[in-house]
Amino acid sequence: MTVAIVADSGSDLTPTQLREGKIRQVPLTVSFGDRSYLSPDELQPEDFWRHLLAPNSPFPHTAAPSAGQFKRAFEEAFAEGADGIVCVCLGEKLSATLSSAQMAKEMLPGKQIEVIDSRSACMAIGLLAIRGATLAARGLPAGQIAEQLKDLRDRTDLFVALETLDYLRKGGRIGHAKAAIGGLLSVKPIITVVDGLVVTADQPRTRARARKRLLELMTDRPATQICVLYSPPADGPAFRDEVLARLPGPAPKVVTTQIIGPVIGAHVGPGAYGGILVHEE
Repeated sequence: MTVAIVADSGSDLTPTQLREGKIRQVPLTVSFGDRSYLSPDELQPEDFWRHLLAPNSPFPHTAAPSAGQFKRAFEEAFAEGADGIVCVCLGEKLSATLSSAQMAKEMLPGKQIEVIDSRSACMAIGLLAIRGATLAARGLPAGQIAEQLKDLRDRTDLFVALETLDYLRKGGRIGHAKAAIGGLLSVKPIITVVDGLVVTADQPRTRARARKRLLELMTDRPATQICVLYSPPADGPAFRDEVLARLPGPAPKVVTTQIIGPVIGAHVGPGAYGGILVHEE
């Protein structure tokens, strides 16, 4: 059986990861003022951050792919010989992306399409897609791949320290009151995802305390896989080394460090850093 893996661009998968895993990507749209770009097709991460950090740059906004975009991706996969599809999407409570994928599935009755709610974002989606590609290469059917990805999803944590909550507020991912309180207290919030929703894990008052607390959260138990994430001007590699030095137990089997892309970057803003951790079964 040939199973195609599809993910949206909120996954922050790199071109190399997409190519090596033969993963199809459906782009979200990122807008600055009246200029809109398919991300990352028309807006690479480096270009996004340069634009965002430019003086007087408009605040970025994102929009989910249409059902038609997913339908085209699904049809192309079937046309190229796929017997089934596993599609991994941004969390349903964070974006309308999964709803579009579900609608596309309904447009193709009789086709085997598994749509997975990642209940998260960024490389928490990407790691699921990469694992799905590995299982597909082994010949597993779509249903079995979907079940294994749900298990992996439930063993995956995300923690990110932010400079400000303003980007999440303006993007509608948290309430105005919570962001305003954070600004008044000058906190450096640490966010996580619980039951598919962005929540504040802690609110340290200084950058140093935020870094210390983030390290505590990310190294409280062993991890089999780590993906360190950062947005300019944060130093992702330096933070990765700190995490690995403190992580208990055997060293993770896989460690990667990636810049946050346009879709997620529009909501976390500059200076963010943290990571995705996968724990033992």
